[in-house]
Amino acid sequence: MKSFGRILTAMVTPFHEDGSVNYQAAAALARHLVANGSDGLVVAGSTGEAATMDADEKLRLFATVADAVGDKATVIAGTGSNDTRASIALTRQAEKLGVHGVMLVGPYYNKPTQEGFYQHFKAIAEVTSLPVIIYNVPGRTASNILPETIARLATIPNIAAVKESSGNLDQVSEIVRTTPDDFLVYSGDDSLTLPILSVGGCGIISVAAHAVGVRMHQMVDAYFAGDIAQARNIHLELLPFFKVIFIASNPIPIKTIMKMLGHEVGGFRLPLVPATDKEIVQLQQVMTKLNIR
Repeated sequence: MKSFGRILTAMVTPFHEDGSVNYQAAAALARHLVANGSDGLVVAGSTGEAATMDADEKLRLFATVADAVGDKATVIAGTGSNDTRASIALTRQAEKLGVHGVMLVGPYYNKPTQEGFYQHFKAIAEVTSLPVIIYNVPGRTASNILPETIARLATIPNIAAVKESSGNLDQVSEIVRTTPDDFLVYSGDDSLTLPILSVGGCGIISVAAHAVGVRMHQMVDAYFAGDIAQARNIHLELLPFFKVIFIASNPIPIKTIMKMLGHEVGGFRLPLVPATDKEIVQLQQVMTKLNIR
């Protein structure tokens, strides 16, 4: 696979009132996202509240989304965790369900060394023929996968990409500089999409694309078409939205917005809680200003 697409949405997981996964709503949401700017979907990642989902729920969700949109978009299964053995088992099972790739988050809480990161991802990649996206998100995992480690991992044939959420443009630049030309570097931060494209990134694994996916696709397409001014204009237009969707822990704001827009996404699993009244007002103000409806 040369590319998973330019705009991948890190999909929220809809829940019923009792907290169980609403698989019917997940299929409907997946179809909506693919019809509105998403080239692919990442299922059961951070935005999907994967930390509070068990393996059986994740596998059923992978299958549901793959059945709903797998012939129209890439479906990436979030199979990473801080337990290498558990990640291996889930990755093996996910491969049987028709997904197009897996995303593996850097192990959280354990705080592995750089060699530990390398051995963890290598061990998982070796048990699957699927392409692998490494997910570096130090703000959630408390440890950073350094560019030299990503460069080592990029030599493993099916480790195809990284989702970079360090917020460090120098780090992203170093990854691009030291990895093969066909290694894909995705922004993991909506507000850094355009800067990361400018240093060699290929696209975004996005939260914002839930609501502004078409506009984001226009931004990225404009950049690759050489219309940098248009890409910049769209980036600046959407910047308030990129910022407001992180006024509380993700996915609280974006899930609240999707509910406002009429999508059946439900609530949250503890320890996440609903947005406050003040946060809701902030979200509504930006949505009104940008005519998001």
